[in-house]
Amino acid sequence: MTKTIFATAAAGIAMLASAPAFAQDAPTTFDGFYIGGSVGLDTFGDDDGEGITFDTDRDGQFGDVVTTTTRANAFSPGLCSGAATGPLATQSCAKDDDGVGYAVRIGYDKRVGGIGVAGLLIEGSTSNAREFSSGFSTTPASYTTIRELDYAISARGRLGISPGDGRGLIYATGGVSYARIDHDFATTNGANSFDVVNNNDMVFGGQVGAGGEVIVAGGLTIGLEYLYSRYDDDKSFVAVGPGTAGATNPFLLTSGGTNLRPGNTDFSTSSFRATVGYRF
Repeated sequence: MTKTIFATAAAGIAMLASAPAFAQDAPTTFDGFYIGGSVGLDTFGDDDGEGITFDTDRDGQFGDVVTTTTRANAFSPGLCSGAATGPLATQSCAKDDDGVGYAVRIGYDKRVGGIGVAGLLIEGSTSNAREFSSGFSTTPASYTTIRELDYAISARGRLGISPGDGRGLIYATGGVSYARIDHDFATTNGANSFDVVNNNDMVFGGQVGAGGEVIVAGGLTIGLEYLYSRYDDDKSFVAVGPGTAGATNPFLLTSGGTNLRPGNTDFSTSSFRATVGYRF
């Protein structure tokens, strides 16, 4: 639902910006208020080898080893930074799902020092890209955490230059972001119980990027932008319980349960965007 709202808003902005009624007395430089939207490709970095991590005594400190009754590593088959395709580590992992991201924004720019431009913007964004982290136990069984950006509200500044007639702009941007990240979990283990904890908590992050934009006609602008976003996603985890498993189950030996989460709690995306806007 959230993603549909963002997509509809972005389409509405594009239609508004192209309406002939706004062509009269439209600004020809990057100075003043504007609204805009973007659509693009969201991708994840290469996190090979990180997989998932465990808190067997449930003290909030991750990095413990899940062991069997013989003190052997129950996850000796290995970990991976993708989606498990089966219960065996030899079946490997699928890559993260790159996806489409949408954003809408409102901002203000001020022309300074002749060709300089300084501005602030507020942006709402969403994405259907998904990031996976997996592990394989000796059972055998697979365990995969799944993360996806539900929505983010961001505040960024931007600084750039707009030489010549002022209809073009090259800029750098950066700021803070507050996001809700959806967490899900998949496993081939049918014995233990698995509950996602703190799925709805908001997390803070930062953004940095760069782009170019041009006023094409009647206040309508189009452009390209790259944006890197990183969130400290350390609140959510999967609580593993007894389910129908016996007392000798490796997840239960230390404290009667185990918590697990991605080995890298940073949730980072690279977004390659096409932008459109209208300047008032």
